[in-house]
Amino acid sequence: MSTHAEELKLRLMTIELLRTAKYKRNITYRELSSKTGLPVTVLSRYAKGHVLPNTARAKQLWKVLTKIVGLERELRSRIKFNEDGYFDNTEIIGDFNILQQAANHALANMAGKRVTKVFTAAVDGIPLATMVANALGVNLVVAKKNKEVGVKAFLEETYVLKGSGVTMTLYVSKDAIKRRDSILIVDDMIKSGETQAALVNLVRKAKAEISGVFSLI
Repeated sequence: MSTHAEELKLRLMTIELLRTAKYKRNITYRELSSKTGLPVTVLSRYAKGHVLPNTARAKQLWKVLTKIVGLERELRSRIKFNEDGYFDNTEIIGDFNILQQAANHALANMAGKRVTKVFTAAVDGIPLATMVANALGVNLVVAKKNKEVGVKAFLEETYVLKGSGVTMTLYVSKDAIKRRDSILIVDDMIKSGETQAALVNLVRKAKAEISGVFSLI
């Protein structure tokens, strides 16, 4: 982290992770103190937003906290599959702290890469994509299953859902993605990859470049 803005973002990201440990995972301040080496009173002030850690301490905390309540660990603790191999993602995509952690993770992963827009498909990917776009400071583009009234020209991509034979089509305004754009594709979950492949093809049809693909699961 080289600039003041980036350092501030790291400090805020660290506080969010600390809050997840304390309020979502119910880890006591005493336990956190023993793992981080910081006094209970200091951790409490951080978690309540009374004060921010300096950059050096934020880096120290981030390194420790990601081992305790990192995104992967948090997701594994939340995902419960039924007997048919399916799971309900409602709790995950509706949890602000999870989405914030994921956005922070995406921000860290995309450091140094050019991203001009975040691209997702309606509807479950929208909450995460919104958070990621906000973290990156770029606009969000959503591909939809129906053409919107008022949009004159579309890019479209049709694909078949594996195992079902169902044909799906995604539409996006022709003006939404420009040739000079560098697109980060974001979705809540990659099952068999057809939806993400369709998004990739839409970006290619717009003659833009793909900077990466990010998914929670």
